[in-house]
Amino acid sequence: MLRVSFVSIPVSDQDVALAFYTEKLGFEVVTDQPFGNGTRWIQLRPPGAPTDVVLFTPPGQEERIGGYQNVAFTCEDVVGTCKLLKERGVEFVKDAERANWGGVEAIFKDPDGNTFVLANPHE
Repeated sequence: MLRVSFVSIPVSDQDVALAFYTEKLGFEVVTDQPFGNGTRWIQLRPPGAPTDVVLFTPPGQEERIGGYQNVAFTCEDVVGTCKLLKERGVEFVKDAERANWGGVEAIFKDPDGNTFVLANPHE
């Protein structure tokens, strides 16, 4: 195996999620196409990232929407990125601070209440 291709983020409204991830976080659309039963396969990529995210909730998995997600996004300047994202309206549940592993991390959430870690790369 070479890498993780994508991770799925469970969402309740794909249009609201698409607007958040593209307009507020700056992700790029890789594909947005019908997936059946009125849903779409929406695959996004953080600029320059090797792993994509998919805004899709499989039928019967709606309980996964909201709460902590096992996904961490990295950036070189967590404090600066937090400031920029806050200016765009992203809500942080934990501001940037030094973590016990030595790096800087923050926690933000999307419109569904899914929470994610934002941290500097682990060295």
